[in-house]
Formats: sequence, structure tokens, C-alpha cells
Amino acid sequence: MMSHAGENWERRLLIDGELVEGAMQLPVIDPATGEPFLSVARASPAQAEGAIAAARSAWPAWAARPHEERQACLVQLADAIAAHADELARALTREQGKPFAEAQGEIAWAEGYVRHYATLDLPGRTIRDDAEGLAMVRYRPLGVVAGIVAWNFPVLLACWKIAPAVLAGNSVILKPAPTTPLTALMIGALCRDIFPAGIVNILVDDNDLGPVLTTHPDIAKISFTGSTATGRRIMAGAAGTLKRLTLELGGNDPAIVLDDVDVSSVARQIFAFAFINCGQVCLAIKRVYVDAAIHDALCGELTQLAREAVVGEGMEQGTTIGPIQNRAQFEKIRAFVEQARMDGTILAGGDVLERSGYFITPAIVRDVTDGDQIVDEEQFGPILPIVRFDDIDAVVDRVNASPQGLGGSIWSASTERALAIADRIETGTIWVNQHLAIGPHIPMAGFRQSGIGVEQAEEGLKEFMQIQALNVARQP
Repeated sequence: MMSHAGENWERRLLIDGELVEGAMQLPVIDPATGEPFLSVARASPAQAEGAIAAARSAWPAWAARPHEERQACLVQLADAIAAHADELARALTREQGKPFAEAQGEIAWAEGYVRHYATLDLPGRTIRDDAEGLAMVRYRPLGVVAGIVAWNFPVLLACWKIAPAVLAGNSVILKPAPTTPLTALMIGALCRDIFPAGIVNILVDDNDLGPVLTTHPDIAKISFTGSTATGRRIMAGAAGTLKRLTLELGGNDPAIVLDDVDVSSVARQIFAFAFINCGQVCLAIKRVYVDAAIHDALCGELTQLAREAVVGEGMEQGTTIGPIQNRAQFEKIRAFVEQARMDGTILAGGDVLERSGYFITPAIVRDVTDGDQIVDEEQFGPILPIVRFDDIDAVVDRVNASPQGLGGSIWSASTERALAIADRIETGTIWVNQHLAIGPHIPMAGFRQSGIGVEQAEEGLKEFMQIQALNVARQP
């Protein structure tokens, strides 16, 4: 049963089909109070080794199962997530901080992604089949996959790793972020009743087991979502065994707003896509380039929206923006705000609420440009710089000069005009008159230091498999 959040079973690790106590305990902090609200099992290196051994032992039989059986297991997982959506959403708000409506949305997205993966297949293709020979492309599972996820979308990201990994015939070790382990353990409890022992394993750590996973010879692939800095460390750790890697890393996503837009309408959309999940989204709008003709008007609209936003605890009625997820990120955003005060003009927000927890009101910053920290670096929090421009060619050059290239958007009343600019932008996703329009059927990748490899869709599923050419000479 899952009716009582906090029961012992949902705090335990999943190793080799069993929910087990950790060698240690890890307190989970409620970002709305800054205080622990429960403790969960924390794995030791020995328990990590046991999980890897179990996954290594289990995957050959799983890979040999018919593809349809693996698909059916994913359907069962999606059904289980749907059946326990309310409890998962409440636990998510408690440990992550996002407003309850956003938490409900994340759970629904996670269910939907799992269901979509259950429809996918990679049957391979025949290149040649004649009297002389047979040549085919086949896709084979890799073995043990380690999924390492960030704290901003702990349920959705867990499903992004688990679903394609097991569908492809692999076993998986999932390591959630130490500040959001609870919902991952709840997903693990669901998986225990669906998948064979050892196919899905959930390990909680305190940022100490990453090297065990990235260097272990029995792990074939690392799929990581998180910061670029951590991605570099994972890549270095994986080099010794040449592991396969999928790295979905940081983004400093620009929105380019042309002079022909409906300012009020675009302002509402930009504000929503910049401050969703308190701005803690890799693909959120992080900097806005605005044509000089409408710059002041857009700043005014965004300022009003920031003043109207309701910052509070995620379960409070009317809350539109929750707390920053953890103290380290809270302190980072405070430093960004102070630097922004020196470099530009804060039109609204940037204030620390006089209450417990990690609350900062959404900040709109103008009079800044490339070269200022607030424009050049990903904030990953509730602060948005507005950059005035006169020359669109210079904006394109500045956007493409960034070391990051995850996503971006162009806003214009003329689709043709926007597309002409979009064709010149070097980001893994480029939107026109929308932002954050993602889905399980749309591949997601990053240019430059925003990542390696692809997630989602058939292209993402291929990342969890090894391509193999079968070439047969027929005997006379």
C-alpha cells in the first residue's frame, strides 16, 4: 500500500528485487522550511557493489525476453504511477518544493513518457537479402546502465532513464540526487512489483557513490542529467572503461524577441517559461534579447508579472513559485542577485523572504549585456536578465558564442522572419513562438557543452543499445 507517505518501505533502497535498509540514513530537507522532514536509506559502497552485481546477473535473461514482455512491464509501471499520482505529487512537492499543480504535472508527464516508450521498438533493418548473402543492422542491449539524475525533476528524470534502459533489454542502477531521494525510492517500490529482481535498482547516496558507478567495469553506460561541471567529472571517470555516455547538461537558453510581437502576450509566455519550477529547468529561458523598439515595454510587462507572482510553500493555496530546492543553490542565486545589482538594474524581485526556507522573489534585471555574469552564466533560479539589441546579426553571433547550446526560442509575428533567424541558431532545440514544447516523441540534444548524445524518441532509445552489423555469406 502507498496510502501513508513516510512509511518505512518507501524509505528503503531497491537492490536485487528487495527493499532494504541502508548502511546509513540520509535526512531529506523540506526546502520550504530548511529543516529535515524524514530520513531515507543511504547506500554504502558495498551495497552499491551488490546492486551492480545483481544487475549484471539479471540482465541476460531480461534481454532474452520477448520485446513485447518488456513493453508490457512499462505499461504496468505507467499504470502504477497513475494509480499513486496524488501521493507521488505530494511527496514531490515536499522534497523538491515546486507548487503542487506543477508536481501533479510532473507525475503526469512521467506516466506519459513511460507509456510512450512502451510503444517503441527497434527491430533493425535488412540491407541485403539475396542468393549471395544477408546483411542486417541489429540493435543489442548494452548490459548494466547507471542513471544519475538531478534534483529539479526527480520523478520525470528517473523515468527518462529507467524506461528506455529496460525497454532496450538492459538492467539499470538509478541514483537520484541526494536532496530529492524520496520519490525515486517510491518509484523503486513500484518497480519491485513489476520487474524481475535486479533489473531496476535504486541507490541513494550523499554524492559519494558517483565514482563507484562511473568507474565500475561492469557498468556499460552512464546516462546523466545535471550540471556541465558534474558531466565533465562523469566523463573523466568513465574514460578508463570507455563507457557509453549520454550527458544532458546545462543550458543558458536565449529568447530572441523581435519588434513585431504582441508585447503583452509574449511577456506572459516568456515569464512562464523562465520561472517554471522557480527557474530550475535546464531548458527554461535564461536570458532575453529584446529589440530596442519594444525593450522598455517588455521590461514593464515582465516587471508587473514578477510583482504579481505569489511565492510560497508548494502546498499553499495560490502559490505560483515555490522555494529554491536546496541551500547551495539558494546561496548561488543570492550571489547572482547581488552581482546583478552591481552590473544592471533590478526592476522587481530578488528579495529573500523573511521566513524559513529558501525563498527568493522572481527578479527581472535590465541594463545588462553579454560579458555580465547574469547573462553569460546559467542562473538556474528565479532571475531573468533582459538584454536590449539593435543588431540581430550581433545577437545571433553572441548566442552562438556561448559554450552552451541546449535550447532557445525566437518570437515574432512573422513565422517566416523567425525561421530565418532560427536557421542560424546553434542549439539542440530551437522553438518559434513557443518554448519548452517537449515530448517523448521529440529528440532532445545539446550543442557544445550542453551535452553528448540524445534523449527521448527513437533516437534516444538507440542510445541504450549497441548497433551490430550481421553479415552472412550464403553457402552454395
